Formats: sequence, C-alpha cells, structure tokens
Amino acid sequence: MGVKLVALDIDGTLVHRHEDVPAPRLTQAARRLHEKGVVVVLASGRMFPGTARVARHLGVTEPVICQQGCSVHLLDGTILHEFPIDRKAAIEIVEYARALERAYEWFNPLRYIVSQQSPSTIEYGRVSGIVPEYRLDPENSGVTPTGVGIISSHEEASSIHRSLVHQHGDALHVLDFPEVTVAVAPDANKGHALSLLCADLGIDRHETVAVGDSVNDAPMLAWAGRGVALAHSDAYALDAADEVLADGDERLAEFLERLAP
Repeated sequence: MGVKLVALDIDGTLVHRHEDVPAPRLTQAARRLHEKGVVVVLASGRMFPGTARVARHLGVTEPVICQQGCSVHLLDGTILHEFPIDRKAAIEIVEYARALERAYEWFNPLRYIVSQQSPSTIEYGRVSGIVPEYRLDPENSGVTPTGVGIISSHEEASSIHRSLVHQHGDALHVLDFPEVTVAVAPDANKGHALSLLCADLGIDRHETVAVGDSVNDAPMLAWAGRGVALAHSDAYALDAADEVLADGDERLAEFLERLAP
C-alpha cells in the first residue's frame, strides 16, 4: 500500500531550538505532500496555538496532535479527542513536587499554569504560542488538567521519573524530559492519538509514516507502519523506530520528497 498519511514531530524534527518555523526546503516538502493528497499531521509536545501556527505556515489543513497526545484538534480549535489526567493522581504529584521543593506545572490544551517562573517555562510558553500563568497553587486555578509536570534538572529527572512510575504504575503515562518529568493519562500519547485520527480518516496504520526524535514520539513511531527516528534521537525514539535517518534538514527534506515524487 502507498503512503496516505505522514505524521511529523515539530521540535527537534521540523524545527530546532530558537527557530520559529521549518527551513524553506522542509516547508516545501511538507506542502508538496499535502498537494499530492497525502495527509500531513503535526504531532507535537506543544500546546494547540503553537502547533497550529506551524501547521498554518506549512499550509496543511489536517487535524493536529498536541501536548504529547493529550488532545487532537481541528485547526479552528475544535477538540476532536482529549484525555484529562485523573485529578487525584495529579494532586498526588503536586504533593510530591512540594515535598521535593520543586516547581510544578498544571496544564490543559490552552492554559499552562506554573508554580514558579524559569527559563524552561518561558521557552515552552513561547513555542506553544501562549502566555504562561504563574501562581503558587496551579491546582486551584479551576483548570481541568490534561497533565502535570515536576520541573527539576537533567540530573534529577530520571529519579523523579522512577518514583512516579513506582507510585502510579500503569495508571499514568510518565515522560522524562531533560528538565521536567510529565505525567498524563495512560492513553494520552502520540501513538494512541494517531490511531484515533487514522480511524477518523479511514487510513490503515500500514499506510502511515511517522518521524520524530524524542520519548514522546516513541509510541507514534512504534504504531506507524513506518517509524523513522533521526540520528540525534533519544534512546526511546531510536528503540521504537523501524529506521534511522541521518541528521540535517536536507536529509529530512529529501526523505519527505521521496514520499511524494
């Protein structure tokens, strides 16, 4: 079967740190896929506004997957699928963050509420296209969360990850990033979101290609008919992928161009 859908991660894949949009050749490759009738889906850890901004730049019109798979949106903002985290579990994580004396984040697809400002929270707000909200008690903001995260350091994140997995097991999906450990609902991941979107569109998984570079991409790379990691990817993405592509915008652009000759 031919390729009917290509799912693309944004940060670390289509764009790099401090870039706002993909390079010109990558932009043209994605637009050509769209023009050839291939469904192009952006699947990002960003919140909806920042994800939609890149989709509009690329000229694609398909739904987007946001916040590690916590939600799937039409570009007008309509939510097709959303996976809130259990509030009791979220509060337990907040209590653990306080015991560690670490800042924490509480979020849904449109609001990002943090107990303390830091360079990482400012950057996440920038790429996500939102203004972070700061208050000492994010859990009392009235927001029903799709996730909660503990902000720490590269050295501490792995230990926090292990503790959360030990405490919550399969009841939560826990992701370990360099400066934050994020917990979301067990079915909130890019792979599950992509499977739901493909079911909506009538596309078989064997007709899909997914490209990514990080732990939050691993479920998507594993689910897709052809999962492609980049050479700089973390161990989770490399393990989940069917193949590894050399780093560089030119290499990725060439790969996408071959999908839509």
